[in-house]
Amino acid sequence: MLEVELPAERVQRSIDVSVRHIGQRHRVPGFRPGRIPRPMLERALGIRRDDPEAPDPIYDDAKEHLFEASVIEALRQSELDVLAIPAPEWTSFHEQEGAAYRVTLPVRPTVELGAYTDYPFTIEVEDVDQAKVEAVVEQLRDQQASLVPVEGRGAQDGDYAVVGFEGRRDGALIEGAQSERFPLIIGKERMVPGFEAQLVGLREDEEKIFSVTFPEDYGQAELAGQEVEFTIVMRELRQKQPPALDDDFARSLGDYADLATLRTEIARRLERSARDGARHAFADHIIEFAAANATVEVPELLVEREMDVMIDELKVRLAEQRIGFEEYQRATERDEAAIRGEYREQAEKRVKVLLVLGQVAEAEGVEVSDEAVEAEIERGRQSAEANPRLVEYLESERGRSYVRSQLRRTQVVESLIDRYIAEHPQFSDVRHSEDVEAEEAAAAATAAALAATASTQAESEEADEAAAAPAEDPITEGTR
Repeated sequence: MLEVELPAERVQRSIDVSVRHIGQRHRVPGFRPGRIPRPMLERALGIRRDDPEAPDPIYDDAKEHLFEASVIEALRQSELDVLAIPAPEWTSFHEQEGAAYRVTLPVRPTVELGAYTDYPFTIEVEDVDQAKVEAVVEQLRDQQASLVPVEGRGAQDGDYAVVGFEGRRDGALIEGAQSERFPLIIGKERMVPGFEAQLVGLREDEEKIFSVTFPEDYGQAELAGQEVEFTIVMRELRQKQPPALDDDFARSLGDYADLATLRTEIARRLERSARDGARHAFADHIIEFAAANATVEVPELLVEREMDVMIDELKVRLAEQRIGFEEYQRATERDEAAIRGEYREQAEKRVKVLLVLGQVAEAEGVEVSDEAVEAEIERGRQSAEANPRLVEYLESERGRSYVRSQLRRTQVVESLIDRYIAEHPQFSDVRHSEDVEAEEAAAAATAAALAATASTQAESEEADEAAAAPAEDPITEGTR
């Protein structure tokens, strides 16, 4: 609870300022804006001094400006870490006697840190074996596969089919349940359950009639739980044919001399990814460990704000898919209150994590500069040029606060990881992939520079040797 008293002189000055400000927005015949005498302005505004309960725009404006200025002064003196400034309760307001108000200010809760180092866990890097390398090779072959006609057999799961079909119930054609050429991958269950299983064994141009019972929870109520008869024709049937596993396949994917080179590069990238993943997983464990060992009472105000942020994040994701928030609510049959309710538990966890990491950052002396925040926002502007709503959010006060908290969280966790790695050098290669790429690029540039220097030096030595060799005598040379 903050209680503030204001002297009469300050109250009078604030009222005088309000008279001028309000006078500039109102017209009174015979007076210029801002030069209207107070009695004339009060009469124009309908202010009644004989009724203290009557509306008084001048006093209201004066109170607003007095509160804004004085509460900031009081907070600077108190050094309170305030989460929000609610409206005050005015206990008195007199031009000759002064004024006083009190306001209950929600302050940032005290976080009692527990252990956030000396972890009972370690960094775990996933092993990269030959089987994982071969799995990636097969994925690449599958991506490069071509579709070829199926010969000598009927359809099976995984085949690419084009079918014509029509569905009838009690002999009547169902609207929307027909197509001349409908593409599908057999076994992906894109159609109603049981439909694609009936295609297995069919060859091109073969026809089949079968019945399927629609699920009880089917989206169209008139078909839910109903049996529908389908007539289907297999128009096209194709299968994937991957390229041969040879050196030509490797060269088709890039600058690889042969299949062995491709496998070596895949193994290198998998190992880098494994180290990067191990670092991210270790960061998550550190955060969970610090939050679990800390004691803090999460304020409802911060939970509400975090739910606001989560709603903002949802709107941004929907905008990237060209879906409006209102459209999303209609499609999911949930209003914003219901969505916020589903977010509450996660919001509480996020707030606790942010409070705990903020306290760890203070303990570790980690700060985020305004320049770093602006640089991160600029990166967001560049990557989201086609998404003005995201850019608008990043540039808002809430967005900037979110960026700062995320940067601070990242910096403090990364510093803890780096400290752990320094104390456990067996994990010295567990770095972010971008750091590794930067080092590799620098190493490649250095190697190229050394090679160029060596080549230049060799050429120079050859030139020196040529210059030092004795000149041939054209006369004696001709007599040899």
